[in-house]
Amino acid sequence: QLQLVESGGGLVQPGGSLRLSCAASGETLRYYAIGWFRQAPGKEREGVSCISSTGRSTEYAESVKGRFTITRDNPENTVYLQMDSLKPEDTAVYYCNARNLLGGNYWGQGTQVTVSS
Repeated sequence: QLQLVESGGGLVQPGGSLRLSCAASGETLRYYAIGWFRQAPGKEREGVSCISSTGRSTEYAESVKGRFTITRDNPENTVYLQMDSLKPEDTAVYYCNARNLLGGNYWGQGTQVTVSS
């Protein structure tokens, strides 16, 4: 069974950068589309970005477009979210999600990102 572990979160000042990692074990990620989601206190979980299984297709929420970049390294079984020009409103717990065409749907435990001066 696929297991996902997010890392790379932390406290950063506005305008700073972080790179989140979503490392998989138990199965190869190569057949999974991966999404990054976030949930701020008192708010619903929202999609941030996603990448196809091949890496050729990516999508971003309007609120992060031009600031966040999603990439994947299939041999390393890891997906990354590079977050630049961070804003206080980016503060949330960030989760990665893996889905495949057979109905597989897995979530990581999340990593906290706090943007504050």
